[in-house]
Amino acid sequence: MSIYFVNLTIMRVALGQFNAIVGDLAGNAEKMRRIWAEALQSNVDLLVFPELAVCGYPPEDLLHKKHFLQDNRLIVDKLAADCPDKTTIVGFAESYRRKSYNSAAVLQTGRINKIYRKGILVDYGVFDERRHFQPGTEPVVINIAGLDVAITICADIWDTDWLAGLLGNTTKIQMIINISASPFHLGKIEKRQEIISRCAKEFNCAVAYCNLVGGQDELVFDGRSIFADSAGKLIAKGRAFAEDILIADIIPTGGSLKRSLGMASVQVKPMPPPAPQPTDLLDEVYQALVLGTRDYAQKNGFKKVLLGLSGGIDSSVTAAIAVAALGPENVVGITMPSKFNSPETIADAEKVAKNLGIEFLTIPIEPILKQFDQALKEVPGWDSEGIAYENLQARIRGGILMSLSNQFGSLVLTTGNKSETAVGYATLYGDTAGGFAVIKDVPKTMVYKLAERINKISGRQIIPADVLNRPPTAELKPGQKDSDSLPDYDLLDKILKGYVEEDKSVQQLVESGLPQDVVLRVIRMVDRNEYKRRQSPPGVKITLKAFGKDRRLPITNRYSSFDDKM
Repeated sequence: MSIYFVNLTIMRVALGQFNAIVGDLAGNAEKMRRIWAEALQSNVDLLVFPELAVCGYPPEDLLHKKHFLQDNRLIVDKLAADCPDKTTIVGFAESYRRKSYNSAAVLQTGRINKIYRKGILVDYGVFDERRHFQPGTEPVVINIAGLDVAITICADIWDTDWLAGLLGNTTKIQMIINISASPFHLGKIEKRQEIISRCAKEFNCAVAYCNLVGGQDELVFDGRSIFADSAGKLIAKGRAFAEDILIADIIPTGGSLKRSLGMASVQVKPMPPPAPQPTDLLDEVYQALVLGTRDYAQKNGFKKVLLGLSGGIDSSVTAAIAVAALGPENVVGITMPSKFNSPETIADAEKVAKNLGIEFLTIPIEPILKQFDQALKEVPGWDSEGIAYENLQARIRGGILMSLSNQFGSLVLTTGNKSETAVGYATLYGDTAGGFAVIKDVPKTMVYKLAERINKISGRQIIPADVLNRPPTAELKPGQKDSDSLPDYDLLDKILKGYVEEDKSVQQLVESGLPQDVVLRVIRMVDRNEYKRRQSPPGVKITLKAFGKDRRLPITNRYSSFDDKM
């Protein structure tokens, strides 16, 4: 006699990646209610929201406020009551037995049914979770539509040995839910996908990964929620750098006997259509910069932005990103020429503004510069041809921009790139004056690539060829070029990547083939300009290690990288 096992179990899961605002508990909850109502139309069995969806990520030292944690719980209770149909998993900050936890609440039948508390807390790079949370120690497994589902939070699935120990061998799960707030940097998606695939294969179950999306200060969360089947194959991916609801059916195969023995596979069938994805790494960077700029401005209450347009590559790219983020009607470009600015760069600044369709103002600084210089000549030793005089021009421009910001309530965007920021090739209270540094973490060599991509996306030359081909210059004295003060940018960026992002020593950099004299010169500039970076505005993180939250060195610091034995 033959025995046939017929599988009728299907669980429909929706991943609601959305753009949370830190501290906007009521607003975030309202967004989740709207997503819940939409998910009901697709007849889902389980709706999943990202890590700390209620309060946004990272809430930082808001977590030290008892009333903040209490309000988190009140919002979750209200959300449970408002969304009683189906099961919902939502991340929130929890106070439990006088300790704080990064938690996931399971909402069922109008109440909180279970709570999972994150076990692996991370404290590297931009993360400070051990400063704020205690680790959880208990697993949570729920049964939905006849399937056993384990709940995890972000880093919990990065260590599968730890996770196996947490879950034990008592339950054969068909799916692992992972709610996450994983910020973007170049190459992060590949690592993330590798982790999800490995987890699915090792536990022989489907994985549903729900990630946050949106800009928060220097961080950008890229979304791209994922479903993987039990073979580790990535079946579906949510939109990049945008809100999305990713829905799939989870279907165990192999019959009830195999499932009881933990031998069954789990299929995942996504609901069409597939979400569009970035075409390459440069497209990822562009989308991250646009989203980070838009969210920083709008979440902080700014409708309009303004920036100095010099006719150079950095300000042109920054202006183009601002227009993509906020629209041309909300961007103002200002050229502030002195006697050292060439007619060509002045004309290019106007051309960029016209191509972008933004308001363009001209405010010559030569009369102001003369008055400042005349006043400073009363001080013995003032040099009208020295570096201080050059930097005075930048400080006048910074003062003009900040005065206009003060008058009209617009956000000033600074235009310095990572290469300049690293070596201090910027004037404190001059071109560093502003509210947000759009390309702060973009190396100069990548700025040129972004300019070319912007022209390609637009189908026309938004950034003129002269801007792309002209040797970069600050135009603070006659005939000045960046190459007078800095190594070639190709070489400079290689050194900076090794020293800043990879923490390589002088010896390691030289052994990799980089010239020792240039390496030593660049490292001296990086080390002595920490004080400038500390006083510069925040900007979008796009590399593995950005200045700011990522790389935190003391300003007063006598450790020298030159102590390396060559």
